[in-house]
Amino acid sequence: MASIFGFRSRDPARDRQTDISRLDRLAKLLDQIAAEIEAEKNGLENRYRTKATNAAFLVEAMENGAASPSRSSEVSELTKSILNYERRIAALARQNELMKGLRHSLDAIFDESAQPSSTTKADFANPAAGAG
Repeated sequence: MASIFGFRSRDPARDRQTDISRLDRLAKLLDQIAAEIEAEKNGLENRYRTKATNAAFLVEAMENGAASPSRSSEVSELTKSILNYERRIAALARQNELMKGLRHSLDAIFDESAQPSSTTKADFANPAAGAG
């Protein structure tokens, strides 16, 4: 029985600080991944627009006789590139939605475990704000 009375638990404030630190690291990682996805998507969208414009002008030039019909293979390559961009952009959009869902879930976990303390949800939602 003496061993039962000798057991000590950690201070709940220390547990909370550990949880906040862990959730903060996870939030920063999710934000970093989301930013990477968004940057890749933006770059692909710019290249997509360029390829689509080039393809449209080339097709128009071929139809008007300003470009040789032998350039149809170039149109095919542009079309293939455009379709690849569309697939990748759609995949990145799904990944972005996943990141938003994970971040929302993380915020919900934080809200669920929230107790009155000096750290607020606003601090957690914007970790850089508390790092000044």
